[in-house]
Amino acid sequence: MIPDDQSVYDRPLAELDPELSELMDGELARQRTTLDLVASESVPPRAVLEAQGSILTAKYADGFPGRREYDTCEWIDEIEQLAIDRAKALFHADHANVQPYSGSNANLAVLHALCDPGDPILGWDFAHGGHATHGWSETFAGRFYKPAAYGVRREDRLVDMEQVEALAKAHRPKLVFAGWSCYSRWVDFRRFREICDEVGAYLVVDMAHFSGLVAAGLHPDPVPYADACTLTVHKTLGGARGGAILCRTELAERVDAAVFPGEQGCPLPHVIAAQAVTFAIAATDGFRERMARTLAGSSVMADALVAAAGRTQATVVTGGTDVHQFLVDLAPSGREANAVLAQLNSLGISANAIRLAFDEAEEPGASGLRIGANPLAARGLGPAEFAVIGELLADALEDRSGARSGELRRRILALLEGFPLYQFI
Repeated sequence: MIPDDQSVYDRPLAELDPELSELMDGELARQRTTLDLVASESVPPRAVLEAQGSILTAKYADGFPGRREYDTCEWIDEIEQLAIDRAKALFHADHANVQPYSGSNANLAVLHALCDPGDPILGWDFAHGGHATHGWSETFAGRFYKPAAYGVRREDRLVDMEQVEALAKAHRPKLVFAGWSCYSRWVDFRRFREICDEVGAYLVVDMAHFSGLVAAGLHPDPVPYADACTLTVHKTLGGARGGAILCRTELAERVDAAVFPGEQGCPLPHVIAAQAVTFAIAATDGFRERMARTLAGSSVMADALVAAAGRTQATVVTGGTDVHQFLVDLAPSGREANAVLAQLNSLGISANAIRLAFDEAEEPGASGLRIGANPLAARGLGPAEFAVIGELLADALEDRSGARSGELRRRILALLEGFPLYQFI
């Protein structure tokens, strides 16, 4: 039982609440022994963990640097300004807001800043790889605005820019979202800008997934073309769990007001401090090398599954990848993705089950897998190890009966032994 006295302030978690501590230890053990291929995850560095779990958790700081609704925020002001300055420098942006609690919050704030309720918007279809907050009916974007959605072409699964243009001309949206959650190729941001200019729309690029690649100079940069960009800081940037917004100078006041007081209350100073660390790391040569390994790892794994298609009866969507992730179509194999994912999880492989565009199965369910390289690249793995993982994935997909599960699990553990995780814990 937790004591009801002042000693709670000095006792470590394992002593104060062993039940919770044991559960957290279980998660650490899972991470250490799992091939994490979840494209939206990464491995935050120790400095990020220290900042995000710091004494800054205790401070209220409604408002912005120099304009707080609470006193004694002088240190918080400097910390947040440091994060802002680092974000602006990293992405060569006019303005940065580092207060959104998540990428979804960032998208909500940008809609609040640039649109009125009921305005038409155009987004990437959730069923075709876009994010739910770009207009799906179950989210605020779909409920409070009038969404239209573009998608990918059936013949090659690439974004249909002719459809984007036609829908923009037909619906005259106030705002167009570009950016994705489940897609594996580059996007033509210049063409999006031209279409937006033609219909008088704002262009917002959701770069939550590929912001780390942009920071490293290994992905086309949307910032020069977009009116605003939204991002998360914990995917390819590999750091603090939170969101941010980049925008043009003339939109700065509207964006800030939409975040606070428009959509959120007090910012999270501990998260903002961890973002500041993340942005500093992302400006280093070591981070660029990590992103290069991430891209190489994604491509190597995709190539391995392309080569193994004859025995797995699974295909790689678009035949490969330009980014940190790729999609696997399980429809030719006749297998449902959640069942395949359960098999992979039993081996110690984590990924995402998704429903792919143009899935015509009568029963609802996932038809594909999303595979990402950034968590393992952050852990130190390189192209040679990712080639081994590609073969492991192919062998696992081929082994429908589970006859080789023991062997596959041993191979996974042997690979991970060379890349220990969080040894300081």
